[in-house]
Amino acid sequence: MDLTNPESSQVIYDVPIFFKVYKNGQIERYRKHDFAPPSNNSVTGVRSKDIVIVPENNVTVRLYLPKITQNDQKFPLLVYFHGGGFVIESAFSTYYDSYLHSVAAETNVIAVSVEYRLAPEHKIPACYDDSWAVMKWVSQGSEPWLKSYADFSRVFLSGDSSGANIAHNMMLRASIDEDHKLEVGDSLNLVGMSLIHPYFGNNEPDRIWSYICPENPNSDDPRCNPAAHPSLLSKLCCSNILICTAEKDFIRDRGWTYYEALKKCGWKGEVEIKETQGEQHVFHLNNPTCDKAKVLMKWMADFFQQSS
Repeated sequence: MDLTNPESSQVIYDVPIFFKVYKNGQIERYRKHDFAPPSNNSVTGVRSKDIVIVPENNVTVRLYLPKITQNDQKFPLLVYFHGGGFVIESAFSTYYDSYLHSVAAETNVIAVSVEYRLAPEHKIPACYDDSWAVMKWVSQGSEPWLKSYADFSRVFLSGDSSGANIAHNMMLRASIDEDHKLEVGDSLNLVGMSLIHPYFGNNEPDRIWSYICPENPNSDDPRCNPAAHPSLLSKLCCSNILICTAEKDFIRDRGWTYYEALKKCGWKGEVEIKETQGEQHVFHLNNPTCDKAKVLMKWMADFFQQSS
């Protein structure tokens, strides 16, 4: 950056801990992510590999296959969307790669972790469209690991923070929009969602959403604030939803509002909310070996194995 150029040094939009925008259009993120390659974990037996889904948009997934312990073994299928306020992080960072390895090993699911385009360079709906491309690819069921080991009658969506928002929006697309129906047979069954510390709007100005969604900067957009649209919520096609909140999370109220809206909207499924006491937003990613993170992982394992 040329600091002698006023347009290079003048910040015109700033969202602390996420990104800032300079007058010349340059975007600077407060936190950059590393890259962890796919690997075979000799301790857990989990294997991972990357597959490009949409080359022109660099939409990619990382698959995680748990240890195979018996012939013809089938696992519940989890599609996971990473968090980061739509603007930071990656499915391929050490942060998320380590977590998804643990999820596959400890909850006994085959996982598809989605690498979508980030805002603000790629405005809404890029992250949703990229994620939907992955959903359609998953529904084809032709990838060898998925074809051999995934139980397509037990498909779950999950994510943390903004990734939980994307998970909800993918379930909603699958539920209501004829233009977005999955081209699948009767064998694919979207059973449920596990939403961890979800990032939704709350009818107040949201500095991230208002910048990355210029087509509708208000936080009452149904993609941002689903609780404000009960007629849409009631149409969710899954039968089970687990919402996980944290007592000291700065957006704790969003998960509870979503929970209350689900209870009141006429949706026919079962929703459960579980709260971790004394913890902050995505504590389980920042301190994955702590006892409370292990409890959260157990909640997810029980949800994936018991929901039907």
